Amino acid sequence: MQFRSGLALSLGLAALATPVPAEESARPDGRAHGLAMHGDLKYPAGFEHFDYTNPDAPKGGTLRRAAIGTYDSFNPFILKGSSAAGLAFLGNSLLYDSLLTGSADEPFSEYGLLAESVETPADRSWVEFVLREDARWHDGKPITTDDVIWSFETLLAKGTPFYRFYFGSVKHVEKTGPRKVKFTFEAGDNRELPLILGQLPVLPRHYWSTRDFDTTTLEPPLGSGPYAIDAFEAGRYVRYKRRADYWGRDLPVNKGSYNFDVIHFDYYRDADVAIEALKGGAFDFRAENNSKKWATAYDTPDVRAKRLRMELVPNDRNQGTQGFIYNLRRSYFQDRRVRRALSYAFDFEWSNKTLFYGQYTRTRSYFQNSELAAEGVPSAAELAILEPYREQIPEEVFTSVFEPPSTDGSGNNRANLRTAATLLKEAGWSINDGKLIHGETGEGLAFEILLVSPAFERVALPFVKNLARIGVTATVRTVDSAQYRRRADDFDFDMLIQAIGQSESPGNEQRDYWTSTAASQKGGRNLIGIRDPVIDALVELVISAPDRASLVDRTRALDRVLQWGYYLIPQHHISAERLVYWDRFGRPAVSPPSGTVLMSWWIDEERDAALQQRRTPGKGGS
Repeated sequence: MQFRSGLALSLGLAALATPVPAEESARPDGRAHGLAMHGDLKYPAGFEHFDYTNPDAPKGGTLRRAAIGTYDSFNPFILKGSSAAGLAFLGNSLLYDSLLTGSADEPFSEYGLLAESVETPADRSWVEFVLREDARWHDGKPITTDDVIWSFETLLAKGTPFYRFYFGSVKHVEKTGPRKVKFTFEAGDNRELPLILGQLPVLPRHYWSTRDFDTTTLEPPLGSGPYAIDAFEAGRYVRYKRRADYWGRDLPVNKGSYNFDVIHFDYYRDADVAIEALKGGAFDFRAENNSKKWATAYDTPDVRAKRLRMELVPNDRNQGTQGFIYNLRRSYFQDRRVRRALSYAFDFEWSNKTLFYGQYTRTRSYFQNSELAAEGVPSAAELAILEPYREQIPEEVFTSVFEPPSTDGSGNNRANLRTAATLLKEAGWSINDGKLIHGETGEGLAFEILLVSPAFERVALPFVKNLARIGVTATVRTVDSAQYRRRADDFDFDMLIQAIGQSESPGNEQRDYWTSTAASQKGGRNLIGIRDPVIDALVELVISAPDRASLVDRTRALDRVLQWGYYLIPQHHISAERLVYWDRFGRPAVSPPSGTVLMSWWIDEERDAALQQRRTPGKGGS
């Protein structure tokens, strides 16, 4: 899976350059300037900059952003605490560089950042990186192979469970030269591992040698990236200042990026407060994720005069999935018939018309809006993958097209609720005095839907009302972000609304999402608690896919088994970005299909000056 720094926002399709055959991009000594997951690299050795950046973009000014909730730590790599906006979880960020960095206009390719070159054999059983001689920490000390090895070992031992799943197939790591570090992998076919190691966040061993890595901290840490923490007040704001002496500022992968002198995050209690602050000019940019707010919250003179821009921009990015997820650790959700039955109580069509202003499309795949999504009945290639598991998975996987329950949008959901009641009866449940009771245990079906934002209440409450009509007692509880994360990490919930993001190149992260091992790892991403040997096996097939065609087939097979498992009630998606921003930015002429990288924008002095003159009196301000 590809992770990128900054905020990627799709604003259109980029024209692709002629790919570079792998044999032309490699050096005579076997080392290369980058790696592609499948196929060829787009950018040749010696390329000047990514197509979606402007190498002549001016530097300067302040980008003001909003964050919701609070933070109490500058250590994003551990479970403890809530980390500040702008810090790295994986790969390079404002503060830290990684060995390689991804391009935003390829499915999954990476190019040298801390590493000047990378080498891996045809079977990808190991990878060796050569560090750049001039790579430096912000204190001027060189970045060494010892830093790389220490970072890897420390993240595995003390980092979040994600790192143990993501880097878990590394057999050993060793220093092979003054600036060389080699990772050797466990036996197996995992072509993604060299790129995964390229995403390793490299941390300063000498800095952490006198500090406890596994505790929260509000001491601004030592980094190597384009920015450093300049000022902060815990829970209120954090400000990053661009390092004029950043060692990597002239690298091709960085040219035209990181153009703002200052990036400032202010924290707000919730989205409603943040939107009012945006309209008042307190910050510059928001990616709106609420349909009602998009439709109703921005009718202001500044928007009508296009001082505050609203832009709806289609994209072709993999949308992953979003839905009401079941916690299978609860006994009443372990019966697939129950999970399927409850899905009939969610009336998407009514919600879309009444609540969402018709902006959404129903989600049906775990890899929505991509070629990885299962469509129609299985192809011959998919059937060959699935056939060995025929006795262990639902027959519908082989014969039927998965479609979530639908209605006419009128709000009359009786037919679907009758279907739900029938399925529940088959599973041993019956209604007694208006409550659903299990015939053997005598227990009622009651659960809590845990939310982190009041904005989701309008989605959950109509669902709760429909559930009550079939005897299910569901309640909604909204908590603050810190409590929500703590309860999610501890699997202390019945049902959540959860978005599960996906890239164009699924890989090792799928273990953390779906596998039996991950189901018991608190703080991991298998919140659902899936424990299915078939899904475990299909995940390994995805990871070991030798080429793009097999990756697509294997991912679609996994998608089908997940769909028919009814592990969540799919909600909706929109294949576009809803952007709201003050008209003070310049942008590159080309945007990648996966989304424009905000760090390639810059402050346009003329636009900014004109904006200050044109702002609505009494509003905005610089």
